[in-house]
Order: sequence, then structure tokens, then C-alpha cells
Amino acid sequence: MPRVGLNQQTVVREAARLADEVGYQQLTLAALAGRLGVALPSLYKHVRGADALAQKLSALATAELATELTTAAAGRAGGDALRAMADAYRDYARRHPGRYPATQQVPDPTDPEHVVAGERAVGAIYAVLRGYGLTGDDAVDATRALRSALHGFVSLEAAGGFGLPREVDRSYHQLVAGLDVSFRSWPDTGLDADQQDQQDQQDQQDRG
Repeated sequence: MPRVGLNQQTVVREAARLADEVGYQQLTLAALAGRLGVALPSLYKHVRGADALAQKLSALATAELATELTTAAAGRAGGDALRAMADAYRDYARRHPGRYPATQQVPDPTDPEHVVAGERAVGAIYAVLRGYGLTGDDAVDATRALRSALHGFVSLEAAGGFGLPREVDRSYHQLVAGLDVSFRSWPDTGLDADQQDQQDQQDQQDRG
């Protein structure tokens, strides 16, 4: 018999807590059912299966991370905003080691809440990058660079991948300082519109 008061939100939030305790890869429907004190079939009343649970967990974690990034960068600009946002990103990953990996999932276009959460997370990064004058395609490239750098660092840190005799905090701060320098001197192709079109056509021919 389903536990009284059990709903999808309760199931997903409990899954997030369990993931933080046992690890994202170890989160299973069977373990979650045991945690909730219900039979496994009862969970299917609230989530369609493991993939659906992973998607809902991603939506929840992405929304949480977006809020923390936005809050950290509020009222700041340039390097100050970047450092605050980077610290918030790492802090979230360290406090929520199980649900953090779920934030890397591409939002499900059929889930409006997931899409909004993803847009808020990217929007927080875009807002910081505008302080460097980066918009449009430059902002897309810079966002990918930022995510790759921060995600790579926190993932290695979580896996115990840093063994050299230097304080990890200092290395992270140096990484962020390097990103600050990069964004302040983001490369400009120096091409006008016609030249860029010609370059794009040439690139297409080369790829063809």
C-alpha cells in the first residue's frame, strides 16, 4: 500500500537526499523504495522508471544550482562576480556530491520546469559574461569553456584525483583567476561580416 502523502515531489526530493548519501551511480529505484518504505511497484505511480527519475532529479538539482549561482553573482560584476559564482558552483558540488552530476544532463524539452531551470543556470553565467562584454556566440563559447573548467575540477576533486603537494583551494582559485584573464582578453577574429562569411564558406568546403 502506498505511503500516505507520497507524491512525485516527495519521491524526487528523497531521491536527491539518497543520491548525496550513496552516490549518483548507486541510486536505484529499489534503494529508493526501501528508503521510502514502500514496495517497488508503488514508485511507478509517481515516476515512470529509472530514466524518468534521473530526469526529474536533474531538473531539481539544476534549479537549485541556478538559484545558488544567481544569488552568488547578484550585485557583483567582472572578476568579482566570476569568483563568487565559481565558489558557489564548487560549494554546491561539494555539499551535494550525489545530485551534482545530475546537473550535467541536458534539459528534457518536454519538461517545462527542467527547461526553465536550465535557462536560469545558463542565464546566470551569461549575466556574468556580459560584464566582460561577451555576448552572442562569444558568450556560448565562453560558457562552454567555463563549464568545462569548473566541472572538470570539481569532478576530479570529488574523485580524489589531486595528489600533488599543493593546497587544492589555491589551485581552484588560480583556475578561476586564469578564466578571468581569458574572458578579459577573449580572442577577436578581427574579420568583418564579408570576411567572416568567406571564412565560413571555406570552412564548410574544407569539412566537405
